[in-house]
Parts: sequence; structure tokens; C-alpha cells
Amino acid sequence: MTLAFGLIFPTGMVLGIVRSRYHVPVQVVGTAVAILAYFLGHLHKGRQFAPNIHASFANSLMLMLVVQVVLGVYLKLHIERGFHGRIRQYVVVTHGVVGKIMPLVSWIQMVFGGITALGFCRADHLGQCLAHFIMGSAFIAYGIILTILLLVGQFWLRSTGRSQEFFDSAVITAWGFVNTFTEHRWGSEWSHSDMQHTTMGIIWWCAGLLGMWLSRKRNGRPKRNIFPAVVILLTGYAMSSHAQHLMLSTMVHSVFGYTLMAAGAARIIEISFVLKDRSTLSPDGSDPNSFQYLTPYVSLPFRRAF
Repeated sequence: MTLAFGLIFPTGMVLGIVRSRYHVPVQVVGTAVAILAYFLGHLHKGRQFAPNIHASFANSLMLMLVVQVVLGVYLKLHIERGFHGRIRQYVVVTHGVVGKIMPLVSWIQMVFGGITALGFCRADHLGQCLAHFIMGSAFIAYGIILTILLLVGQFWLRSTGRSQEFFDSAVITAWGFVNTFTEHRWGSEWSHSDMQHTTMGIIWWCAGLLGMWLSRKRNGRPKRNIFPAVVILLTGYAMSSHAQHLMLSTMVHSVFGYTLMAAGAARIIEISFVLKDRSTLSPDGSDPNSFQYLTPYVSLPFRRAF
């Protein structure tokens, strides 16, 4: 399942975005692997678990796969007369949306699998687990999305009429609200760690709102800004000095904090000095500068630790 949903389907999604002829073959292989893995997972009779979110969510994920396959087959038949011609555009949009959501849902399912196998995130630890996994997953997703936008997403970004920082800031705002209200166990005493996490959440949504406001010029055209990068840099600084109960956890937080600081600094340099507030260097955005690969690279290894 990890091979299918974690590697093959995301690869097929990107191939679909660039309209590659390999999109369909890759998705067919992924579907075959996923179906085989699904049945093997129910028939192995190995380690058994009590009812859990991983098992429950698997059916939803497979249902999404079935819907995606049916839509893909329908579109591949090219039935465009009469009623089919009128609904085809909606089917295309639905197929694209489901395909782009699937990597996110797949990642959530893989996280659920790890949580189930290790047996944590239960009872009053749920809030902190949510905050940590959402934040860590968000940075991994940020690195992946940056890479996709850098390589094949510039045309789409221009069609939206917004700068990349608008979307970055919007997501940062949402994450900030989540972090503000999930890190502290409400009803219990405030600890130093709770205050740090909650404060960072407030910084996130405040800076996110500011970044959204600054992402447009007075004439309404998109404008670059460095506030998402500043948020990442400050988060890395806070994380690098975030003391934990175990020395190992403290050191892991420090390493990841330094990595985040590097990502934020690289992003600031990219926007301010490499691109000089432009969206791309080349007219069509197909030839990125070598320095632009640095920010996604240092963002991807990031993972929040407990």
C-alpha cells in the first residue's frame, strides 16, 4: 500500500499534470498494486489490532480509488455526445481534484498506520499529536509542492492571478489557528512548552494574514513577499531551542530547527536576490535557477519529533 499510494500514485498525478502519455500506465500499475495489497492486508492473519482509525480509514481510501478509476476509464472512452458531452467538463474537474487530493489522503493513512502500530496519540494526548503531525506533515507537503510548482506549476500559478506567497500565507494562517488551540490540554495548567507552541501558533496566523495582505500590489496584480519565509525561519529558531524531556528529542528538535532556518533563509535569498521579486527568471518559467532547488530540498527532510 505504501508503494502504491506513497510513490506510484503521486508520480502518476504529476505525469497527469504535465499530460504525459505515461500517466495512464503508471496509474494502472498503482491500482493493481493497491488492490493486491488491500486483500493481502486483510488475509495475512498476522499481528492483530483493536478497532482503530487506520483500519476504518482504509475503506474510505479504497473507495476514493474506485471513484478515481471509474472517472478515469470514463474519460478515456471519450464519450462526448449528448448528455455525456455536457457533463464531461465536470467529470474532468472531479477527476483532477480527486487525483490531487489522493496523495494527501494517502499520507494521512500512512501516519494513521504508524500511530496504530506504535499505540500512541490516545486519550488526552490527541491534541498534541494532531498539532505535531499536522505541522510536520505540512512542511513535508510544502517542500513537495514547492518542487512541483518550480518544475511544472508556473503556468497554473499565473492563471490564478496570485503570487505563490498568497497560497503559502493562507495555509500558514490555517496552521496557526490549529496550533493555537491544539497544543495546550485545555483545563490543565499551562506549561512552558504549551506557551511556546501556542505563541508560535499566534505568530503563524498573524504573519499569515499579513502575508496574504502583502501578496497583491495596489493595482491588484500579484506581488512576492518574504513573510512566509520569515515564519519558517522563526519557527526553526524556536524549534532549535525547544527543550524536551529527553536529550535525544532535544537534539532532534535542534537539528530540524536548523534545517528550517536554512529553508527560510534560502527562500528569502531566492525571492529577494535571485528572482528580485519576480515570479520566474525565464519568460515561461520552465528554466529555474539552480539555487531555487535549495528551499524544497531543505524543507523535505523536516519532520516534527515528540
